Amino acid sequence: MRKLNHISEIFNDYDTFVIDLWGVMHNGISLNLKAMEVIENLKSNSKKIVFLSNAPRPSSKVINFLIKMGMDKKYLSSVVTSGEAAMNAINKNKFGKNFFHLGPPRDTSIFEKVKENKVDIEKCDFILCTGLFDDHEDNLDFYKNFLKEHISKKLICTNPDLTVHRGDIEELCAGSIAQLFESLGGEVIYFGKPHEEIYNMCFDKKEKVLAIGDNLRTDIKGANNLNIDSIFITEGVHRKEYNDNQDFNALLKKYDVKIDFYQKELTW
Repeated sequence: MRKLNHISEIFNDYDTFVIDLWGVMHNGISLNLKAMEVIENLKSNSKKIVFLSNAPRPSSKVINFLIKMGMDKKYLSSVVTSGEAAMNAINKNKFGKNFFHLGPPRDTSIFEKVKENKVDIEKCDFILCTGLFDDHEDNLDFYKNFLKEHISKKLICTNPDLTVHRGDIEELCAGSIAQLFESLGGEVIYFGKPHEEIYNMCFDKKEKVLAIGDNLRTDIKGANNLNIDSIFITEGVHRKEYNDNQDFNALLKKYDVKIDFYQKELTW
């Protein structure tokens, strides 16, 4: 484990960079300019860049979001999302035909091709969880009561993250609902990091890969699962758990992960 002041010190050791978006490249509101400088330099050195996100939406929606934020389209040739992987499975009726959508209306693009199969929770074959309802964004007790009668159905989680920071405000993600559903005795099928399948969409075994992310549960655990090197960005989702004076090893032990490098923010 090594504190990395500049990724330029090590970038030549790798072919492919699998980079998280929210928490590394942006904060939900604006792009991280230091991280964009890294992307520009990797691109100019002909490195392969894959943005891997646990966003519960198709890749095309995330690309549009990044372009609106000001990212140049030339950097977005490879964007993989957990939503895209889940959408492919849902379109093939992999978990049954009829589903109940648990999440906000902004996520409906994930089932655009099978929207006629959306039904009430009593009639569904499975529960498709993309996040929390807009009018119950921070009350997990609501979901406990709402879901306890339906744990015989599988819950498909399209974003394994528990929380995310939009600017400085922490928000719950679909992973929090999935964790609660499992505590009730239900079965959850996850799409996205840290699960191995999503990485098969990013690179093949011959490539020398470096994963970069701010989430120990997903980004770094996923890198560990694939046995690839990683950089942990400390000023992300774990910012309240970590500071320079704290015992770093205790944090890694808490999440049962190992890291190769760490940076406060992604810096060239």
